[in-house]
Amino acid sequence: MRAQVGDLRNDFMVGVNGGYVISRVSFDPTVKKTWHGGPSFGVTLRYTSERYFSAICSLQGEINFARLGWTEVIETSTDTYSRDLNYIQMPFLARLAWGRELRGAQFFFQIGPQIAYYVGGGDHRGGEWSDATLALRPNQVTAQYDKEVERKFEYGLTGGLGLEISSRIGRFSLEGRYYYALSDIFHNGKSDPFGRSANYAIYIKAGYLFDLIRTKGVERK
Repeated sequence: MRAQVGDLRNDFMVGVNGGYVISRVSFDPTVKKTWHGGPSFGVTLRYTSERYFSAICSLQGEINFARLGWTEVIETSTDTYSRDLNYIQMPFLARLAWGRELRGAQFFFQIGPQIAYYVGGGDHRGGEWSDATLALRPNQVTAQYDKEVERKFEYGLTGGLGLEISSRIGRFSLEGRYYYALSDIFHNGKSDPFGRSANYAIYIKAGYLFDLIRTKGVERK
């Protein structure tokens, strides 16, 4: 027990987060698309276990709502199309931070798995949208239209970098995060139209946390 190198902590924090997410769906066969924007917000829980040399080691969990989807680039007609995919997401993150624990700034990196569940969505169409314009689609890929999400449960990997400021009234953070789904939204068997249909997204998130439990009797830098 005396050989423990790190300074133990038993800190627990709760808070909220919110921001903006841009996303796409990776299709095979390819569907030409651009970034699709939407909101992201939720609650954050963080447990800090130790300061190991200069690194502050924590585990962080979140329960978030996020609007993912895709927006197509249709150059062969005036048609427009976008699809909203709404998810409840739960990332589980290992977090390393360097800097001030109190009254100052710290840089952090976090990474881990994420699970999600599809809770609904909708599409947005514009232009002529006729059999004639559908026939002009590149590669004749049209199976994504009116196709319901067939795999509502999703899993993948996520990670991000950010900066957190500790003050008298709590902790304020700003983070950039990337998410890559390892599962597909549609079935991908040999008889299905898509072999791949996976979400990927970039988040810009702001957060606020306050201490519920703070370890007493330890030196904080």
